[in-house]
Amino acid sequence: MRETRADTTQAFVYAVALHALLFALMYFGLWWTRQGVPQESWGVPVEAEVVDASALSPSLQRALKREAVKPPPPPPTPKAEPLPEPIPETPPPPQPQAQEKLPEPDAIDQEEVRPDAVSPDTRPREQEAKQRQQQVDLDEQERQKQEQQKQREIQQQIARIQAEREKLKRQADQSAQRLQQLADWKAQQASDAAASASPPPGNPEADNALLGRYRAALTNAIRSNWTRPDNVPLAATCVIYITQLAGGKVIKVQVAPSCPYDDLGKRSVEAAVLKAQPLPYAGFESVFSRELKLNFQAEDN
Repeated sequence: MRETRADTTQAFVYAVALHALLFALMYFGLWWTRQGVPQESWGVPVEAEVVDASALSPSLQRALKREAVKPPPPPPTPKAEPLPEPIPETPPPPQPQAQEKLPEPDAIDQEEVRPDAVSPDTRPREQEAKQRQQQVDLDEQERQKQEQQKQREIQQQIARIQAEREKLKRQADQSAQRLQQLADWKAQQASDAAASASPPPGNPEADNALLGRYRAALTNAIRSNWTRPDNVPLAATCVIYITQLAGGKVIKVQVAPSCPYDDLGKRSVEAAVLKAQPLPYAGFESVFSRELKLNFQAEDN
């Protein structure tokens, strides 16, 4: 520990008290050797203060130990008693002795003062608090690891579920595609069978009349599923190309580029054709055509 000004002053006071105590002991020794002297020659009594040595600073305690190990001074040689002289009323005051030099503090034994020095009293508590903090940090790290592991497991489960869903979706799409191909093949077979079973046209006029009724039936079926947009004028004619199967199932519908309808009108006509399927077929087998070109005229229902 670093000595402050107050410690230095306290050490100086203790040193003075120590010398006073030594002086009192020496005086008491002289008094002991002069027991035969009458009481009137004792002089003025000396007052001294008793100091507890354990209360002194470490440097003063070491100085006391060094003083204690010094050999005591040799006793004074007794001298022949002189002839009695008249004793004065009061003895002369004792001459002050030179003050001994205060011991220098031992620089080696002084404790080094460091900013991070830990008091012996608080060291166990600080170590215990440090251990608790380390345990808390370890627990937090373990909790974070467990949380990360749970997140990874959840993400892996989500990925497996998504992969399973995509697999099922692909299988469903493939099944639907095969079913559609099978239905188209059956419809094509039925169309071919109907075409081969229909009698050859014998009366061109009858065939033309049936074809006109067939086209009128197609137009009415499409118009019943169509709502004319406001920007499509009445009686405006639009050419529609339709690809169908026997039975009236529509495979493809497309509006001719020369159609005077705007984009909204064209899309509405195409939607009406798809909505009207199956298109009229029964009774028109003889005039049925896989590829149709239909002149659709805009009219209100």
